[in-house]
Amino acid sequence: MLPMVPGMAAWGLVTGVAMVKSGLDPWLALLMSLTVFAGSSQLASLPLIAAGAPIWVVLLTACIVNLRFIIYSAQWRWYFGHLPRGQRVALSYLAADINYALFIKAWPEPEPRPGQVEYFVSGAVVVWIGWQIPSIVGIVLADVIPPAWGLGFAGTLALIGLTCSLLVDRATWICAAVAALAAVAAYALPYKLHIVVAVAAAVAAGLLMERPGGGGGRLAAVLRRPAP
Repeated sequence: MLPMVPGMAAWGLVTGVAMVKSGLDPWLALLMSLTVFAGSSQLASLPLIAAGAPIWVVLLTACIVNLRFIIYSAQWRWYFGHLPRGQRVALSYLAADINYALFIKAWPEPEPRPGQVEYFVSGAVVVWIGWQIPSIVGIVLADVIPPAWGLGFAGTLALIGLTCSLLVDRATWICAAVAALAAVAAYALPYKLHIVVAVAAAVAAGLLMERPGGGGGRLAAVLRRPAP
């Protein structure tokens, strides 16, 4: 996780600044950072909060932007489905894009094995600290840090580098290309719905490749297995 922390920290710092700059009270910004723990949905919600949108619109937008976590948890259940419900709920709070990607890379076979919970928690704690501390710093120093620094792009670069390391075969390359094209094509959609469209398109591509002559794909094989 450590190589990803600088880019993630820059992104967290920008999110902290954005929350205060949008007019959110610093204490509410702190509460949002600790409870939501999802940069994309936080940034998508801020313009709505600043505009005085109804709370149901804010909540719906945050949920839509984070729909990709349904796909993540659909795969994580093969590793953690045997755990007590309370423990799974606790783990879900720590779920994030980066620790999902590295977990799948470290445990490619979708089956429970010793050490997986420890691996997940230790990596997730690094992500949590690497996000929350810079976010809090951004909240406290919002009037000092200029937006012109463009620190948010560092987080994007970190995610791009991580994504490229996961492109290991024909299926993953095709899914990545489909997701990229779908995101660009749907970029004009409101509430950052292009993220959801990209995830759905990539999943559909993976499922199609699992059909006879499709070339194969790990995602479809995982999603088709019976639940544990």
